Formats: sequence, C-alpha cells, structure tokens
Amino acid sequence: MLAAKQRKVAVMPRGPKGERRPAAVNARAEMIAKIATGELADDVSMPESEGKNAAAVALGRMGGKARAAGLSARKRKEIAKKAATTRWGKR
Repeated sequence: MLAAKQRKVAVMPRGPKGERRPAAVNARAEMIAKIATGELADDVSMPESEGKNAAAVALGRMGGKARAAGLSARKRKEIAKKAATTRWGKR
C-alpha cells in the first residue's frame, strides 16, 4: 500500500510560459521540426507585451544586487545572521 502512494506520476512538460509540450520523444521531435520550418509558431511573449511595466521588469532583473547596494554593511550583516540562524539553528 505504501508503494502505491509513492508511485511517480508522469508530468506533462511545460514551456517557458507554462504551456503544455508533448511528452513523447517523437511528438516533441515533430513539434521542434515544425517550429524550425515555420509551420508552427513558437511564440514566447515578452514581459512588455503582457502589460508589465518595463521599468519594473528592469528592476526585477537587478534583484538582490540592487537591494544589497542600497543596504548598509550593518543591515546586511543583520540580515545574514538572521538567515543563518533560521537555516542552521535547528540542526
């Protein structure tokens, strides 16, 4: 009974935006060939076309580097200590 609960279920692969892709090797190869020959459009929308603010997208790409640059050394140290305690405190 335990083995039945731990059984792995095949998950359908997804593309970069969550769209379904064929799981079978031959079907995937056929899809790639159609995209390469232009028979099928492989449209991956850009953030600007999804109605996102371009400035917000640019800031999001900077991520932790931009945040770290805006913090003082003391504040960074406090954040690092808290993170280390949270991660390693229970071991």
